[in-house]
Amino acid sequence: MSLPAEELLDEAMKLPESERRVLALRLLESVGDESPEAIERAWVEEARERLDDIRAGRSKPVPWEAARGRIFTRG
Repeated sequence: MSLPAEELLDEAMKLPESERRVLALRLLESVGDESPEAIERAWVEEARERLDDIRAGRSKPVPWEAARGRIFTRG
């Protein structure tokens, strides 16, 4: 993600949850007209690929506490 997008995300994360939900929906609407079913299939396929990578040893899961720390600690 570009620096301006990262900065925008940082600012968006400061919004109340209700406003973030509206913003997220508006952004999703702006990037395509795929059906909910197509989106669901894509997520299922992504999850399967990630699980395959874990089982094959190509990637290693990260505990939520560690992931959360990486997500919310920027600097």
